[in-house]
Amino acid sequence: MDCLHSRLLTWYDRHARILPWRVSPQDGKMGVVANPYHVWLSDVMLQQTTVATVKSYFEKFVHQWPTVEDLAACDREDVMKAWAGLGYYSRARNLKACADIVAHERGGQFPRSAAELQQLPGIGAYTSAAIAAIAYGHREPVVDGNIERVSCRIRANATPLPAAKSNCRAFMEAVTPEDRPGDFVQ
Repeated sequence: MDCLHSRLLTWYDRHARILPWRVSPQDGKMGVVANPYHVWLSDVMLQQTTVATVKSYFEKFVHQWPTVEDLAACDREDVMKAWAGLGYYSRARNLKACADIVAHERGGQFPRSAAELQQLPGIGAYTSAAIAAIAYGHREPVVDGNIERVSCRIRANATPLPAAKSNCRAFMEAVTPEDRPGDFVQ
């Protein structure tokens, strides 16, 4: 399994897309850390939406509301208007509710653990693991439908999904490295 994460990280170091919410592998190696607000915002936007579509929305949101406190301070209707075109509007409502909690009850600080992150509106297992790994460097296995399919193929797992879901999670727990888990996730 060491070979798998080593090969993936080598590929990522060479080919990672430059995205407005992402710290490049080179910057990460020099100690630059991801902004938890940016990781959370992009991850929520990317649910059921392509990267190409999300880029401009992300940039607009961060320009309009540079911090989670700024997002919490705005009217919900402003968030809904800015979200128009991304679809799945419950994500926008949860985004605003989550920003309110983080800003008003947590002093603008996102929880650092996946378990605590899941207590916030709109943050489930995948998003909490992604935030914990990317923003805080926690070794959290991130599993979605794409990862399930790929992990089944890598292992030549004949068990069809969804029956193989728990095996896929166990596989990701085994292969997610201690070093650079956020880059591995991305």
